[in-house]
Order: sequence, then structure tokens, then C-alpha cells
Amino acid sequence: MRTKVAIIGAGPSGLLLGQLLTRAGIDNVIVERQSGEYVLGRIRAGVLEQGTVGLLREAGVSERMDAEGLVHDGIELIFGGRRDRIDLKALTGGSSVMVYGQTEVTRDLMEARVAMGAQTIYEAANVQPREVKGEHPYVTFEKDGKVCRLDCDYIAGCDGFHGISRKCIPENVLTSYERVYPFGWLGLLSDTPPVNHELIYAHHERGFVLCSQRSTTRSRYYFQVPLTEKVEDWSDERFWEELKRRLPTDIADGVAIGPSLEKSIAPLRSYVVEPMQYGKLFLVGDAAHIVPPTGAKGLNLAASDVNTLYRLLRRAYEEGHAQILDRYSEIALRRVWKAERFSWFMTTLLHEFPDSDGFDKRMQRTDYEYYTGSKAGLTTIAENYVGLPYEAIEGL
Repeated sequence: MRTKVAIIGAGPSGLLLGQLLTRAGIDNVIVERQSGEYVLGRIRAGVLEQGTVGLLREAGVSERMDAEGLVHDGIELIFGGRRDRIDLKALTGGSSVMVYGQTEVTRDLMEARVAMGAQTIYEAANVQPREVKGEHPYVTFEKDGKVCRLDCDYIAGCDGFHGISRKCIPENVLTSYERVYPFGWLGLLSDTPPVNHELIYAHHERGFVLCSQRSTTRSRYYFQVPLTEKVEDWSDERFWEELKRRLPTDIADGVAIGPSLEKSIAPLRSYVVEPMQYGKLFLVGDAAHIVPPTGAKGLNLAASDVNTLYRLLRRAYEEGHAQILDRYSEIALRRVWKAERFSWFMTTLLHEFPDSDGFDKRMQRTDYEYYTGSKAGLTTIAENYVGLPYEAIEGL
């Protein structure tokens, strides 16, 4: 087989890149080790930045999102019982976020890819990028007991943190930056109406809380737990009791409880690898970076990478300007690090750290009071939350 761009991974970043390239007339094939049903079964984020929403519209997959997604013009923060609303729209000159689940984004992209006749190979075993530093890269994999080869011009590694793409780059080429946090998030999904029409991020002495949502009838709640906790030790009843303990009474009284559809514990980490490219291999999304979910940046940062790589590939093919692809890592990393900073900031601001002393706690409270008591501070939170602008590629 031969294609122009081989994409490893059929998650939202691989599917979005493939959709944009297909619409631009650039052939691509996606190779995914899991089944399509497995990919759709992943429960992930649900807050889309302004830039991500625009990119999905450009990709022609926004019809259901625009009909069913919930536009949010603000978020709420709580610290020490004090409740502050961040008016995203007013502070950013009209920008907002869209609540629309990552599972639904993935479903829309899958259906669009089928409709366009683009090829996705699911349940491919032993996927391996090869000759990525040479003139003729290719990908090998096994399907139905046969070894297959996919020749291409470029390879996009959209296969996540545990995927093969990053691992095929020599260790002496990569520099990794990592911060592992001493806690995780216990999350519960339920078919219950959200407790608030906007997301609530709350600091509490027992640990952080997030009241999120997927729709007007489906809620997603999280709270901070030690890494030693096991999800099987948390019955639904125990979860709801702990959630209410960490919320102000007026909010806790409004929490509608119900059986869990899904429950899990996710550890928190910040991680970045540099560079994000090696020869003709480009790392996209979680293959290159992880952010703690406090800033709602995971899927959005992957979309940012897709935007950069897609526009560089278009210029390479349409203008014969292949050397411009050498700028990918440099451009992508500028936005990656800003998103990492914001996610780290929100995590540090709102969580309880087990080794914090009295000074640390006073500084945390003072940070909160400064940022929420200053228009400059509020604007900083708002403009980062809705998403910083994408860097222009067309003028390079």
C-alpha cells in the first residue's frame, strides 16, 4: 500500500488530522491497534476550546456538535467557601468554550471518515514506523495474520502516551520533562442533571473537586484522592457522600445523585518530550505531552498540534515547500508549554498537597485572592481557559 501521510492511531487527534487532510485532497491512511468499538468506549474530556471548535467546523464535522453542544461563557471557582465566577466571554472579548464529549467528537469523525471513503485499518498488530530518517519512510503492521507495509511520505504519531511512535525515536535524541503529582482524580459519570449550568472548580481542605457535565442530563464529577486509593473501594454511596462534604452546603444540597455509568481513578502528571519530530515522523497529542486535566487542555492541546501539522503539510504539498515541516516541533512546543503552565497553575492553585506547610497554604490562598481579585488576574485565567490563539502558519 502507498499513501502520502500514514497516521498511527485512530483517536480524536488521528481522526481529525485525517479528516482535514482528506478534505484538502491529501491522501492518508490511519492504522489503529484497537477496534473501533474500543476507541469509542474511552471516557475522556468534554470541554472544547474556541480554537478546537473552529477546527472541527473547518473539518466539516460540527453539525451535531453545534446542535447538541453546550456553549459556556463562564466557569466558577471556589476557595475557602468563597465563590467566584470567571466571565470568560466578557474577559476575552467574546470567546467561550463548548461542552461536548470527546466520545462524541470521535464518533462524528469516524462517521465522516467512512462517508468520505478514507481508509482506517483497525486491529492492526505490531505497528512499527520504519526508516523515519530516510527518504522513504514506511509503516509495518500485522492484519489478519499477514505482515503489511504502508509506504508514505510522512508519518504522524497520534497513538498516545503508551504508543509506539515516540518509542521508536532514539533515547539520546529526546529530552523529557515530567512532574508527577502525589494524587489522582476519582471520577464518576451519571445520568443526572448537572448541579450547576457552568463548571465548578473547588478547593477544599479534604481535596479538590470538579463538578463537570456532558449534557443537560449527564454529569461528570471528580475529586482528589491519594494514589493509594482503589476504585473498587468506592461505592456510589460513598462517592456521593464525599463529593457533598467537599462542596458548600447550597451547592451540595442541589446535587442529584444516581447510579454510576463509569467510575475510574486517573493519576495526574505533566509531561513534555522535545523535539516533537524526528526525520519524517511527527508526534501529535499525548504521544508528545500529557497535562493534568485541571486546565481542560488534553484534547485541546492535541487539536492544536493537529492544526499546526495540517497547515504545514498543506504548504509542503501545495507549494512544494517541504522544508517548512522542520518548523513543526518549534511551533507546536510554544503552545504546548503555555498549556502546560496553565494546567500546572490550576492544579497547584486548587489541590491539597500532602507536603504543604503553613507558608505554602498561605501562598496558595494569596494566589487565589490575587487572581480572582484583579482584572488582570481574571483575564489571565479566562484567556488561557478558552485557549490561546493558534500561531499563524500561512505567513511563514
